[in-house]
Amino acid sequence: MSENKTPLDKKKKIPIPTPPPGLGGCSFRTVTMWVMLGLLAYVLVIFLGSGSDRASITYTELLEYAGQGKVETAVLSTGGDVEGEFRSPQTIGNGETAQQYLKYSSFVPFEDEGSVDLLRDQGVDVSGRGPNGLMAILINVGPILLFIILWIFIMRRMSGGGQAFSFGKSKAKLITGDQPKNTFEDVAGCDEAKQELEEVIEFLKEPAKFQKLGGKIPKGVLLIGPPGTGKTLLARAVAGEAKVPFFSMSGSDFVEMFVGVGASRVRDLFVQAKAKSPSIIFIDEIDAVGRQRGTGLGGGHDEREQTLNALLVEMDGFADNQGVIVIAATNRPDVLDAALLRPGRFDRRVTIGMPDVKGREAILKVHTARMPLHKEVDLSVISRRTPGFSGADLESLANEAALHAARRDADSIEMRDFENAVDRIIMGIERRSMVMTEEEKKLTAVHESGHAIVNVFSPQSDPFHKVTIVPRGQALGVTSFLPKAERHNYSLEYCETVLARLLGGRGAEKMFLDTMSTGAGNDLDRATDLARKMVCNWGMSPEIGPVSFAEDSSPVFLGRDFARTKSYSEYTARVIDDEIRRIIGESYKAALLILEENRDIVERLSEDLLEKETVSSSEIREMLAELRPGMEFPGLDSPDYDEPAVHEEKSNDEEESSDDEEVKNDGSEENRSGSEADAGGDRGES
Repeated sequence: MSENKTPLDKKKKIPIPTPPPGLGGCSFRTVTMWVMLGLLAYVLVIFLGSGSDRASITYTELLEYAGQGKVETAVLSTGGDVEGEFRSPQTIGNGETAQQYLKYSSFVPFEDEGSVDLLRDQGVDVSGRGPNGLMAILINVGPILLFIILWIFIMRRMSGGGQAFSFGKSKAKLITGDQPKNTFEDVAGCDEAKQELEEVIEFLKEPAKFQKLGGKIPKGVLLIGPPGTGKTLLARAVAGEAKVPFFSMSGSDFVEMFVGVGASRVRDLFVQAKAKSPSIIFIDEIDAVGRQRGTGLGGGHDEREQTLNALLVEMDGFADNQGVIVIAATNRPDVLDAALLRPGRFDRRVTIGMPDVKGREAILKVHTARMPLHKEVDLSVISRRTPGFSGADLESLANEAALHAARRDADSIEMRDFENAVDRIIMGIERRSMVMTEEEKKLTAVHESGHAIVNVFSPQSDPFHKVTIVPRGQALGVTSFLPKAERHNYSLEYCETVLARLLGGRGAEKMFLDTMSTGAGNDLDRATDLARKMVCNWGMSPEIGPVSFAEDSSPVFLGRDFARTKSYSEYTARVIDDEIRRIIGESYKAALLILEENRDIVERLSEDLLEKETVSSSEIREMLAELRPGMEFPGLDSPDYDEPAVHEEKSNDEEESSDDEEVKNDGSEENRSGSEADAGGDRGES
């Protein structure tokens, strides 16, 4: 137990702060500061203020004033100083500097034994003043003492608390068992990663269990995953579960302006960790110091490489490093140095990907555990609505839903609050104040109806959820879908369905209004990107065959990727372009065929959108049952949740509408399809 713990008042249970060590509760730094200020003020008074009311005159002038009978007193001090008063104020100085003084000061520059007799003969009251020991010492030694105190104070500030050159000391934060902490109960959606880290904690708690069989405790665990997936949260949970000293530091904290500081801090960090072993070191964003060596364009000495070399040696070098496990996190494992990733340093790599549908539901349960949810709220439906959302996105989603419910002065959070939160995170706030002409509204309604109807009649399609023409963000309208399950593989048929759905908006504009608008810009971008992946990445083109011409989409690592070139010829590039154009053209024809066969449904849906602004899946199901009785629709399976029909009449109240963008799997590498709409006012699947 520490002796400096804060005592508690037993009656009121109020913490009573313990005064810091020092004089009267003042710290040493505070006392030093006041002493320094006092000495400085004294020296200023002595050297600047002592003669402010006295006229400084020469010895010759003093004798002249005395000969004229104007001097009344003279006090002679040891060392030749003379001070005194005139019989009446005398004007000293010339022109604008002339001023009257009653007191004077002078100095006898040589041993003049007759000066006292001369002054006495002129009627001056002459007296003497002996040396004042304390005052003389302060006057003579004060400036030197002040300089020494200033030097000590500056060095203490620069050294960070007493050691002259401690720039290389580690800045790691030590987390102990009595501090607030997270546990594995606060982490959801990454069960495999939790299991790996639970084994690491068990290694530290019971090392003999593994060592008796000849096993070695792993020296390092590398957490890899996209931003927002919970890498740092997992590390905090390990700190809460391990019950051992936990040193936390960011990769950017190692290197500063001074050469050699990073390597020194690495060494000091491991010295502290070994002194408290068994212990854990957590380095967040390790790519700040762990990037590949030898990739600089300018060459020469690299401070970051020195830091990395020190880290490599400390993790697995000549010295033994038992009882210390390093956990690091990064979202750029492709740029890390190979020596850092080898077994013996980071023995385990834990990949934390985007959560699946069950993981998203578990994460939502964690973030809504303390929120008053309405009985109609179904977190499984929300998890289906949000494929590709990270843990951070879901936390923001729950918070936005709570804020939306608070703006309605509600007592609980309802399903429409979560629906609105999904829209706000992906698309932005509703723009009901935006003025749209009737022609623009009609064009938007036809465009969105094209997306919806092509999806309903397409095989391999995701269930339709709702369609709206209420502007949100930069989109003038959106069509949303509710995937049945998480997709990890995309078939050729599914990709063709997505392409037809993306092009349905442009096809409806051309077929029903005989025009084309900028609203299809984002649809065409996504369709072209998907078709290019089908040809170049996934080998779905019979003309190209099972060959990959994929381009690296990762951020450029300048020293390594600066001279990258294309790996195929100009002829192959022309064939690729032709295949992309062919695939998109066939999908466009398929969309036009569906629209031509269902003209009456598209027109009816467009009219409903102009009247209600938002149409849900239940309303489209009723309309199709009337127009196509007894027919099955691939893209209109019964979902678990249908949005309440709150838009039976046109409403301008934001809290009674929920206009969702399409959140679905679109056949691209990223599950989350919510790219920003273009500045031209995008419609459709944003």
